[in-house]
Amino acid sequence: MKHLLILIVAAALYLHFYPNEEVTQFYNEQKKALLEGFTEFSDTKVRLKSDKIYQDLEGDLKSFSEREVERLKVITSSRAVVKEFYFTICKTEQRDIVFHIKNQEKVCRVINRYASML
Repeated sequence: MKHLLILIVAAALYLHFYPNEEVTQFYNEQKKALLEGFTEFSDTKVRLKSDKIYQDLEGDLKSFSEREVERLKVITSSRAVVKEFYFTICKTEQRDIVFHIKNQEKVCRVINRYASML
């Protein structure tokens, strides 16, 4: 463990006094990815399970076409996709070309109930 710490300090000193553009860029990308991973892993807020939206809409799926159901499955595949759909379609009142207007309103209404958890 002591040797690893010495190696990290030596690398940091080298990069500080002899900056290399490619290495610095690689370091920054890896640091960003690592921090995003830790943030996602250690997030303590209550978050929306993306399949909850699909479960809430299961009773209304009779009025959805097969194509709309497939699109809904894609949207509810992850919280990030739900959040993107909410902010690009629901909040801007833009039309999604797959959904019928009534079905899109249903989906947006259900997502809006959980908007604070996105």
